[in-house]
Amino acid sequence: MFDKILIANRGEIACRVIKTARRMGIKTVAVYSEADANARHVRLADEAVLIGPAAARESYLVIDKIIAAAKATGAQAIHPGYGFLSENEDFCHACEREGIVFIGPPVSAIRAMGSKSEAKKLMEAAGVPLTPGYHGDDQEPAYLHRQADAIGYPVLIKAAAGGGGKGMRLVEKSEDFIDLLASCKREAISSFGDDHVLVEKYITKPRHIEIQVFGDTHGNVVYLFERDCSVQRRHQKVLEEAPAPGMTPERRAAMGKAAVDAAKAVGYVGAG
Repeated sequence: MFDKILIANRGEIACRVIKTARRMGIKTVAVYSEADANARHVRLADEAVLIGPAAARESYLVIDKIIAAAKATGAQAIHPGYGFLSENEDFCHACEREGIVFIGPPVSAIRAMGSKSEAKKLMEAAGVPLTPGYHGDDQEPAYLHRQADAIGYPVLIKAAAGGGGKGMRLVEKSEDFIDLLASCKREAISSFGDDHVLVEKYITKPRHIEIQVFGDTHGNVVYLFERDCSVQRRHQKVLEEAPAPGMTPERRAAMGKAAVDAAKAVGYVGAG
């Protein structure tokens, strides 16, 4: 059990972690940008450390500042929440190097799944069903444009390092692709420090259903059923419902198997 942890996030995410830690008798350290000085997570935590200007790339995404805050406050572990540095391999390595526990998946799993492009390559090799698209290394705008034309519109441009509904652009016509690609890349570099993108066929009437998995250090993985996250605003979930309405036992089993195969392919440990 830890005596003190640092939460490398903000807002509702950080507040939930702080409340849970408090119930467990663990002291908490918040980090905040200049714009978040009066934010609720700052007030809830036992301690708070200013880490930089409002822009995330100058505060919440700066690994050295997060590590320095943890060392200065004596935090034994860092909880990354989700988004920001939660899937950053370099951040996990930095924690290990400084003797700070990273509360999350192992480096190997982050390396495998931290980039959507690399994750899709792994899943393809593991036989996990994928949405048609391009997830290669060639990032030349003209080449990506040709790939989008080949996939067929509408397509979705997604930041490879993205999350939290950021770094996504829907393209419905070929002539709009280049401008929307540039816009997506700008948001990706600002939010995630990486402008690598992938292009996928846009599914016009989707059901967004996630399968929960849990893996141990012995290679065992189980799935803990599903939740329907289809109600969204700006690609951000508003409501999650379990069990998913209309889910059949056969489809649940098939999706559960695919999720377990995916987790095993990357050696996933913990909840995901």
